[in-house]
Amino acid sequence: MSVGEAVGGEKTLRRDAAENRQRLLDAAATVFSERGLDVSVDEIARVAGVGTGTLYRRFPTKDALISELVRQLLIDLVALATKALAVTDGSGLEQVMYGTGEIQASQRGCISRMWNDEETEVLKLEYRRILSELLISAKDHGRIREDAAQSDVDLTFWALRGVIETTRGVSDTAWRRHLALVLAGLRPGAEPIVEPPLDADHVERAIVRLHVR
Repeated sequence: MSVGEAVGGEKTLRRDAAENRQRLLDAAATVFSERGLDVSVDEIARVAGVGTGTLYRRFPTKDALISELVRQLLIDLVALATKALAVTDGSGLEQVMYGTGEIQASQRGCISRMWNDEETEVLKLEYRRILSELLISAKDHGRIREDAAQSDVDLTFWALRGVIETTRGVSDTAWRRHLALVLAGLRPGAEPIVEPPLDADHVERAIVRLHVR
């Protein structure tokens, strides 16, 4: 075998491996969204059109497969939020909130792991950092009330997860109405809110509970 043939063979193997990996991720996203995370890896491999052995070569455990799907979701969220920073009228936060809802709704099977996956902490921190900037911009432009806190945004995302999971197979738009109502309550001029927002310690304790679920 010539050097050129060897190199060409390696490239083909790498390409085939990459294609199999993406097929597995696409199949897992579809199957998890339709049937939840309890689906067997055998079923995922079947839908992907590959053998179970191929799945385990790409992802040694089912958790590793789920974590990679979550990582890709968080990458999409960070990209969405980063793009919103360029918005100059203060509406970037709302764009991100609706965009995040869309991403959660399109990956219903994995949203239970989106906010408590330990492998994506850096991505989540970056996402939250950008959200903080967008919240300040929204307040500066008079789109969001001054007493709104970032933890209120956190609560909104956690609530959307519940709406999306509860209405699976029933409604694809219920979460959008819920978010519209939340945003209406966040507008300046709404009635004062007596209850204080969650502080950073409360949020951290809530996230710890998510980790053990």
